[in-house]
Amino acid sequence: MAQAAEKQEENHVLLVASSAQGNVNPMVRLGKRLAAKGIHVALATTEVTYYRILKSSGASATDLVSGIKLLCYSDGLSLDYDRVSNLNVYMDSLGKHGPSNLSTLIKEHYTSPKKLLCLITNPFVPWVSDVATEYDIPCAMLWIQPCALYAIYYRFFNKLSAFPTLTDPGIVVELPGLPSMEMEDLPSFVLPNNPFGSFSKLLSQLFQGMEKFKWVLGNSFYELEKHAIDSMCELFPIRVIGPLVPPTLLGQDQKLDVASVGMWKSDETCMEWLNEQPPCSVIYLSFGSIVVLPAKQMEAIATALKNAKRPFLWVVKPTEFPKSDGVGQLPLGFLEETKDQGQVVGWSPQTKVLSHPAIACFITHCGWNSLLETICAGIPLIAYPQWTDQPANAKLIADVFKIGVRIKKEVDGNISSEVIEKCIEDVMIGPVAEQLRKNAMALKAKARQAVAAGGSSDENMQLFMEEIFGYSCQKDDSPNVGNLSHEGQDKVTDGGV
Repeated sequence: MAQAAEKQEENHVLLVASSAQGNVNPMVRLGKRLAAKGIHVALATTEVTYYRILKSSGASATDLVSGIKLLCYSDGLSLDYDRVSNLNVYMDSLGKHGPSNLSTLIKEHYTSPKKLLCLITNPFVPWVSDVATEYDIPCAMLWIQPCALYAIYYRFFNKLSAFPTLTDPGIVVELPGLPSMEMEDLPSFVLPNNPFGSFSKLLSQLFQGMEKFKWVLGNSFYELEKHAIDSMCELFPIRVIGPLVPPTLLGQDQKLDVASVGMWKSDETCMEWLNEQPPCSVIYLSFGSIVVLPAKQMEAIATALKNAKRPFLWVVKPTEFPKSDGVGQLPLGFLEETKDQGQVVGWSPQTKVLSHPAIACFITHCGWNSLLETICAGIPLIAYPQWTDQPANAKLIADVFKIGVRIKKEVDGNISSEVIEKCIEDVMIGPVAEQLRKNAMALKAKARQAVAAGGSSDENMQLFMEEIFGYSCQKDDSPNVGNLSHEGQDKVTDGGV
């Protein structure tokens, strides 16, 4: 018994995430699955995220959620630094200071007889693979965006396909397994006028050094992105294990649920308000943890909601660095004018909201976590993408998944209230709305099948578990074991297994 206990104590996995809430939550979901298998799991994130999580959720460092310990490392900046407004500075500092600070964390928390089976990182801290190499620990990447984006980035940063340039911006991008894409459909980091140079540099480093990862795991499911997943089999396969969403959205036991890690405390009073609304009547709006909309766009949305004369629930998050130009703020008088029509909250319990029978559609920035949650809830979408992967996600919603419509921007980049109103009508009533709801419900069923016992994602997860344990045993028995980055990957064919 003592030997068994000692062996159990040796089974550790360290998850490493950057600061965005959308990066942390998929990691927590994956960590919960690993912890359920008896593995000791810790999540390391930046100091600023660490303290926000503790403040908003009341979690403790020793128990982020059941079975997952919360750790932190410094990104080299003070806690009160405005990272959102200075993304390039933040990413450069994270890349410069993160590796050494993470290395120190590992030395402090993983001394003998503890043993790390694996480090698991996400795409925005790729240097974690170098730290893993330093300690001779296998490294996996959890890809937290659609597999379609994995395919786009891989081909772009390895120069395998033609993309728009400053001299030829009108190129229509044609990639295997994906629809034709114009400039407005592409992720912002591959555009010739991309203002976020640090992200392009980071992704270039990632996709030109994929051999450092022994596994690439995807937060998606095969039945949703079959063609994109298959298109990568001969290049660098991705093994889908998702959707990594709350189990309640997948029809699983509520006792297995993990509360989402939030940067703000959810306002539960909106659930009482939803209980008073008719079925399939409410427009839900939320634009994620990072996006803050300009005043003109806030005004256009507010006007459209008033004119639609339908109940709405709008998440307008508190801004930590308020600006005087109305960014991220409601137009004056809006709350009074709509007090009998809708409700505005600072942050919502989104899983509960999407599962509520009163919700008719979701106006979203198209962050992948929100999209997966909405797909699992069977709710049609109105896509209003902003940056990074979101324009490509909007393309998938409208033209591949066929579960929503897209708000088209004007030439100056703004949106009109009339266009938003038209999108609301298209999703709420008529034959288009009926087909979107039918498609959304079909994908909801497929998501549940994927994670059920014997489903495509369930089998991929089992395979990953077998391999991290198998790699550890081989490493102990044979110091010269080779790179296993593609071992088992040839099994990722039909059904993703």
